[in-house]
Amino acid sequence: MKFINFTLNAVVLTAILVQTACTPTNLTKENVIPKPVSVVSSGSSFDLTDQTDIYVQGESLELKQIGQYLANKLNPSTGLSLDVKTTVNIPAPGNIYLCIKGGDAELGDEGYELTITEKSINLVANKPAGLFHGIQTIRQILPSKVEMSTVQKGPWKISTGVIRDFPVYGYRGSMLDVGRHFFGVEDVKNLIDQLAYYKMNVLHLHLSDDQGWRIEIKSWPNLTKHGGSTAVGGGKGGFYTQKEYSEIVKYAQDRYITIIPEIDMPGHTNAALASYPELNCNGIAPHLFTGREVGFSTLCTKKEITYKFIDDVVRELAELTPGPYIHIGGDESHVTPIEDYIPFINRVQEIVIAHGKQVIGWDEIALSTLKPNSVAQYWAKAENGIKAVAQGAKVLMSPAKNAYLDMKYDSTSAFGQNWAGYIEVDKGYNWDPATLVPEIRKENIIGIEAPLWSETVDNRKDLEYLIFPRLPGYAEIGWTPANLRNWDNYKARLVNHGERMKAMNISFFPSKMVPWETNEVK
Repeated sequence: MKFINFTLNAVVLTAILVQTACTPTNLTKENVIPKPVSVVSSGSSFDLTDQTDIYVQGESLELKQIGQYLANKLNPSTGLSLDVKTTVNIPAPGNIYLCIKGGDAELGDEGYELTITEKSINLVANKPAGLFHGIQTIRQILPSKVEMSTVQKGPWKISTGVIRDFPVYGYRGSMLDVGRHFFGVEDVKNLIDQLAYYKMNVLHLHLSDDQGWRIEIKSWPNLTKHGGSTAVGGGKGGFYTQKEYSEIVKYAQDRYITIIPEIDMPGHTNAALASYPELNCNGIAPHLFTGREVGFSTLCTKKEITYKFIDDVVRELAELTPGPYIHIGGDESHVTPIEDYIPFINRVQEIVIAHGKQVIGWDEIALSTLKPNSVAQYWAKAENGIKAVAQGAKVLMSPAKNAYLDMKYDSTSAFGQNWAGYIEVDKGYNWDPATLVPEIRKENIIGIEAPLWSETVDNRKDLEYLIFPRLPGYAEIGWTPANLRNWDNYKARLVNHGERMKAMNISFFPSKMVPWETNEVK
């Protein structure tokens, strides 16, 4: 009898193992954010094993770096010790292959095609940026525990099929206000990695405000020595040396993210005015400011020293910033008469252009005569965005009521403000930049940015509470065609990303709009 029972148990166990090994997979059901443009499933799986390596095409240092980035993300959790190797031919079965193959116009500079079979993973793009974005998809179709920093138990199966993917907008970003509260280099790097995970490609740094000046300007050293010494609430402040800023820029470049520095002017300038009395019309430096009020400060727009100051600041920043843009602020200059504001913005645009950069400014700059290639960032007044379009300028969409990450989720939120209203996860997701303002059409828009003002947060954990889980939704708005976006579908995918955020030690707001699960989804 024991023999019969043993035989039956063996048969049952064998049947279970065979069934498990042959369980069909469906690549279309994977929880990728942003949602890819096209996904076709072939119903099987590829296994990452200790025999798998990452091959890159040719001897390109850039491709090797991308391959190493993937290896660095997968090795800690899988324990598989994937190596990065080069090849001129398609590698043997069982490996991952990253390849540049131009000529696919639909993919553009940032798109990719990911082909997964039982034998191999092939990632192809026109440009390295496309490969980098494709790597984020590979990470997201692995189990959530792949993001852990310690070795986890496998198996490491990836659903088979083909993903073709490319973005709707070329600018998909976020802004971090380091003026009100300062955040150090490691905090900024951490945010850059989070943006990269969701295929965002811009980080806008708000480097100056009434409460603090945060970037070393060697020709005006007191800006940081004095103007960078405090913060909202009277904190210790801080600033980036030029070496540290360059380190941030390089770190972002390696992740195909552009840094856009902002020096806000002519308002939001008390830190500068307190540092150099000659920038004030009365020649008297005000006290440092640690409150939250806005609109009370202005550079003296009729003094030539003001434009010498701006030229020096823009020159030093332009030399440190390889990206195409310098952000000149321009918002909430309530004490600057309009007859002074307009010629000021006109002249500052000329200074930025003279240093080889394009201008971005908050939507108020559309009151001036916008130069070719200048961009108005719509945050408050649609009529300003419309004025920018009428001048032939492009618009960056950051409507406060939809896209401000510093707005509270609801009345129970521990951090944030509510002057633009509450922004729950569904409200942050359910809008389309191309239809929000009828007069601002898709062809007028360069992209989307989700700004985070830091009056109410001063550390990474609290910062992340405001950023997540809303950031992935803004990434999807910028990447995925509107006709493929759906709240119910997105919400189901976001559930899985709760586990991913936990695995990455991201502190996020547990919105009741999302049915978070407490166990591993995959």
